[in-house]
Amino acid sequence: MNSEEEFYDAETGLESDDSCEVSFKDACVYSNKQRVNGKVPSENGVLGRRTTLPAPMFSRNDFSVWGFLKKCIGMELSKITMPIVFNEPLSFLQRITEYMEHTYLIHEACKHSDSIERMQLVAAFAVSAVASQWDRTGKPFNPLLGETFELTREDEGYRMVSEQVSHHPPISAFYAESLNQDFSFHGSIYPKLKFWGKSVEAEPKGTMTLELSKHREAYTWTNPMCCVHNVILGKLWIEQYGTVEIVNHSTGDKCVLNFKPCGMFGKELHRVEGYIQDKSKKKHHVLYGKWTECVFSIEPKVFEANRKAERKSGGDSKKHKQEQGTGGDDADEMPDVQETVTMIPGSALLWRIAPRPPHSTQMYNFTNFAMTLNELEPGMIGVLAPTDCRLRPDIRAMENGDIDTASQEKERLEEKQRAARRERAKDEEEWSTRWFQQGNNPYTGAADWIFKGGYFDRKYSDLPNIY
Repeated sequence: MNSEEEFYDAETGLESDDSCEVSFKDACVYSNKQRVNGKVPSENGVLGRRTTLPAPMFSRNDFSVWGFLKKCIGMELSKITMPIVFNEPLSFLQRITEYMEHTYLIHEACKHSDSIERMQLVAAFAVSAVASQWDRTGKPFNPLLGETFELTREDEGYRMVSEQVSHHPPISAFYAESLNQDFSFHGSIYPKLKFWGKSVEAEPKGTMTLELSKHREAYTWTNPMCCVHNVILGKLWIEQYGTVEIVNHSTGDKCVLNFKPCGMFGKELHRVEGYIQDKSKKKHHVLYGKWTECVFSIEPKVFEANRKAERKSGGDSKKHKQEQGTGGDDADEMPDVQETVTMIPGSALLWRIAPRPPHSTQMYNFTNFAMTLNELEPGMIGVLAPTDCRLRPDIRAMENGDIDTASQEKERLEEKQRAARRERAKDEEEWSTRWFQQGNNPYTGAADWIFKGGYFDRKYSDLPNIY
């Protein structure tokens, strides 16, 4: 099953930038530039990056979550039409783009001549790619078949496209590349969501592949599991857990990261710990930190010595930790969170999360980067392709605080998608993707979606009418 898409450029950024003008290197899509309020629009029509959303987050207090979810226990939520109250005003294709928030780590990796040093930075990037999920309890909109998104960030030196290539199962494919041909980063994601009574568990099936062209290296990994607690009762909170194995297929180097589950007393909440070894299995570095905060690197001997010293000191945290509720109707209490990671002397800081804007809690807990993803300025109309996420009326209405219109538009678009599927079935017509094709990952052999190229030629013809 396929989905066809185009992506259209809107700037998104970590930091506010007053000039913030972006152009496409491969095509002239905005000509006869005129100044607007003293600014010259970039070639995608963007004048500057916004720092807030048009309207604050709506209240979910009047909605009976349990009345809906009690019918869904043990089921895969991707097959269920979810009320808009669960959403945040972004498509999943835009959410994927947040992997690129800390792209500077890839640029730094490209500069190093030592493969172990490169692996450290690639591992930090893999951790940073999921950091935006911290406190993001809203569900992104499911992309429509044929939906696309594009992002060009000249200031960060990359561009990215994504396409919804399948609806059942829902699969999103993406491809990012350096503007200087230093790297490419690509993959496909099949998010499996299940509701387990008090929590929603997300398994992000799919392989991430990072290629560093200068060093002729390819790295692959999969993302950790994610769980949102207290969807029925209590304060929502998120944990990520599971083993992430990053493999350098060119050198045989490997990084094994353990995203630790919260545990009974919450001591391990948000913690990440792992090691880097070469092809002979010699350990070179230990990595530690929190995916919500930072990652450090240290020599294995120093780390183990520090660990032994901690055990001897016998810091018994169990005395002041409260067990999580296990009763049928009790909330899973979020453990107390220490906001800082204790740095072991001799450690090197690999990555630290960018601070969120002060009004983030009123804006779906968005980062500065996420705040800009759905921005649509007058100069962009007519420049973006008609399948871009930013033109979706339901997401646009939700972002503007019009929940009733957003819900109506969401239902209309879903019915339009179902009707199109029935028409294709009647005509025995298969959906054809535009920018990605089914294949196998060249390094793991696993099923994957491969970027066909040609997108940046900007020949947007025969696009599906999905909105």
